[in-house]
Amino acid sequence: MAWILLVVAGVIEVAWSIGMKFTEGFTRLWPSVFTIIGIAASMALLAQAAKTLPIGTAYGVWVGIGAAGAAIVGMLALGEPATAARIFFIALLLVAVVGLKATSGH
Repeated sequence: MAWILLVVAGVIEVAWSIGMKFTEGFTRLWPSVFTIIGIAASMALLAQAAKTLPIGTAYGVWVGIGAAGAAIVGMLALGEPATAARIFFIALLLVAVVGLKATSGH
């Protein structure tokens, strides 16, 4: 169950990090409200997952999902550059996330 919570927390992290772009420095009300709710929800789920998973693993996976997911969404939906180098480093992040999961002992 902790891994499911952690993956959901990571997906919410992608959503709030993309949402932050639309807050315009937290000057737009509704994008800011949704972003803040997303931050709180993502952190709460991470905290729940960290009750049973090692914190280094939980935090690393959470950050990895968020960073890779935000970069992918940025390239696919926001017109950010999709260079070979960026794709390579996103792949490295995903390998690291899988490696953390595989070596966590859970």
